[in-house]
Amino acid sequence: MNAPDFRIKLREVPHQPGVYLMKDRLGSIIYVGKARDLKKRMSSYFMASQKMRASVKTRALIDSIHDFEFHTVRNEEESLLLEGKLIKDYRPRYNVAFRDDKRFLLVRIRLADPWPRFTTTRMKKEDGARYFGPFPHSGALHHTLEWLNRGFGLRVCRPVHPGAADYLHCNADIIRNCAAPCILRITREAYFERLEEACRILEGKGKREVLDGLRKEMQTAAEALDFEKAATLRDVLQNLEKTLTPTRQFSRGRGLPSTVKPTEDLAELGEELHLAGPPRVMECFDISNVSSNHIVASMVRFTDGRPDNQNYRRYRIRTVEGQDDFASMAEVIRRRYSRILLENAAANPDAGISQEDPLEVQRRLAREGRAKIVLPDLVIVDGGKGQLGMAVRELRALGLHDLPIIGLAKQREEIFVPGRREPILIPHDRGALKILQRIRDEAHRFANDYNSLLYRRRMRESLLDECPGVSPNKKRLLLAKFGSVTRIKAASAEAIATMPGISLKAAQTMLDFLKRDG
Repeated sequence: MNAPDFRIKLREVPHQPGVYLMKDRLGSIIYVGKARDLKKRMSSYFMASQKMRASVKTRALIDSIHDFEFHTVRNEEESLLLEGKLIKDYRPRYNVAFRDDKRFLLVRIRLADPWPRFTTTRMKKEDGARYFGPFPHSGALHHTLEWLNRGFGLRVCRPVHPGAADYLHCNADIIRNCAAPCILRITREAYFERLEEACRILEGKGKREVLDGLRKEMQTAAEALDFEKAATLRDVLQNLEKTLTPTRQFSRGRGLPSTVKPTEDLAELGEELHLAGPPRVMECFDISNVSSNHIVASMVRFTDGRPDNQNYRRYRIRTVEGQDDFASMAEVIRRRYSRILLENAAANPDAGISQEDPLEVQRRLAREGRAKIVLPDLVIVDGGKGQLGMAVRELRALGLHDLPIIGLAKQREEIFVPGRREPILIPHDRGALKILQRIRDEAHRFANDYNSLLYRRRMRESLLDECPGVSPNKKRLLLAKFGSVTRIKAASAEAIATMPGISLKAAQTMLDFLKRDG
């Protein structure tokens, strides 16, 4: 296949900051990047001279590109925030940074505290606190907070209820210009006035006046030949400008300027699969096994086309010997939907005498708001006819004959439907297929993460199997008390010797072995 010619499409790219998404021939996003100048950055990918100088990884990326899209933003800081959000959402295989779950810093202040103070966090919670951000430049943010605390005399100590006893061990009023509210050098009303003024600056209110004031003060210091003070003010000014640059919040799952359109994609998927309507709630299952000792499954749930993380589930396969994806899929389907029927049974006291179809019962309970767990509108299994057949068998055994279910085979993205010989093939540029790919990839990631967690845990615990004098029963008791091999190694021999059947000498021998081999 000839490489696509992007010259015409590149003419539409503006000289503005933004993010770009590279796609392969299947329409999957394989790389997300940001740029101060989109046109210059994206044009560089398709220049022959640049490709010759590129690394092996970059050349492989360029060879895989068959399409791209871009989104402009207001400034470079916004492009950094949006890039991180998109990488977390799509997990492109050519991206490394932002693949973990780290977030940009927020500033938190809990006004309900007696003497509130600024803290930083990466997670916003519904805890009644006030949050500012996110801020892309962590270093500039920390320097800005330090300047605000000094300038407004805000406390930086950690006690929630600071008092005279805490003041005896604190010199912040001397070296940090703290107003010392802990010993009532300032009234509560006056402290909160200072706090509110600092919050206004973090919100960007009065930004121009603050920056202009700092510039004048810096110029005055320079004219007075106080260059050290002028340099300090210059750094404060630069950090403030970075911190207070206006940025929109690109939260995961919402507020994203993108071609992903969940409502339209779900409607299209419902039409392609001949469902009664758009599948608002979808559940997807995946099996992951590294060896016969590590067989796990995942179930991820999407609501209105977006991840419903609170309803993700993971399973350790119990009844299957060896690597058998078909039997493993049957087990996890059976466990998931028998659990739903059992949980909802309490809401339907007439279940034993009613002749109503089990699926209709669950739908009615959901409409009435009495279902503890709502059945999905579509079940997706990762795999072909084999996995689908086993899943259908289990659903029928539970009486859920008409619950919509499909199998999604990864090689050609074929969609298998019960009772149909030939698979459904949806074009790769259609939103209906893309939403299936997203939920399938998320299920695969979630299963692999669980498998990796168990594997690492077993590798650590296997040290105890080789430790002299540690029987399986002692191993179980040790892990039950200390929780992990790492904590056992950190414990003292005396603490370990409190366990039944372990002497002080045996405990010391155990520690010596674990610290030598671990």
